[in-house]
Amino acid sequence: MGWTDGRNVQIETRWARASDYGRHATDLIALAPEVIFAVGNAALPSLLQATHTVPIVFAAVADPVGAGFIESMAHPGGNATGFIQFEYTLCGKWLELLKEIAPSVRRTAVLRDPLLANGPAQFAVIQSVAPALGVEVRAINLRDAAGDIERAVAAFAGSPNGGLIVAASVLAMANRELIIALAAKHKLPAVYYRRYFVDSGGLISYGYDNVQQFRGAAGYVDRILKGEKPADLPVQAPTKYELVINLKTAKALGLDVPHPLLTRADEIIE
Repeated sequence: MGWTDGRNVQIETRWARASDYGRHATDLIALAPEVIFAVGNAALPSLLQATHTVPIVFAAVADPVGAGFIESMAHPGGNATGFIQFEYTLCGKWLELLKEIAPSVRRTAVLRDPLLANGPAQFAVIQSVAPALGVEVRAINLRDAAGDIERAVAAFAGSPNGGLIVAASVLAMANRELIIALAAKHKLPAVYYRRYFVDSGGLISYGYDNVQQFRGAAGYVDRILKGEKPADLPVQAPTKYELVINLKTAKALGLDVPHPLLTRADEIIE
């Protein structure tokens, strides 16, 4: 797009844990930037509290309207706009895929963060489609302590015909290696919201294309640097989703992946 760091644009970057967001937001605003790019729900509250005027472009955010970050998708209103992870209807697809790849599943645990607005919302959508699929669903609330996750999954796995759905959250991402290992240990077919779980040994994922998110955000940053206002740029939902299957994991679970599912996959890991 014609921007080169150090020549016609200066890019300041901050990597942060949750406890650092407030400090970094203050530091960045003090630099008087023309635009800020933020990834995920956790970073936005501190930035929106720190400034009501500096444009903010976000990516990989879940439900910015419900979280109060923007007024509406079409007319964000304030100083923030960007790209959402998915619309909630997608969550029902996770349960459909779980039943397709593991038809024997009758019970499903949904690993979600109850402290995020999108945690209960994702669970509610999954719960709404469960009766038609003949599946009983229950929530497992993710906590910071790994031991809590291990105990909850082990207790759920004590009864037969179980499966897992890992809903979108920072805690799921932070504990992804543990969750994948627990699914393997307890022989639980699991559906994940992002492909990097499958790259690390998870069974199947269906979620937004990460590259599309960041390319879109780059386009919005470009437009704002050229004079457009975030309030005039609609928040966009993904138009491309990817289905990824790990055949090695399926074999370890004793699953024979249906051919129609294989033909729909965007990538197969063997």
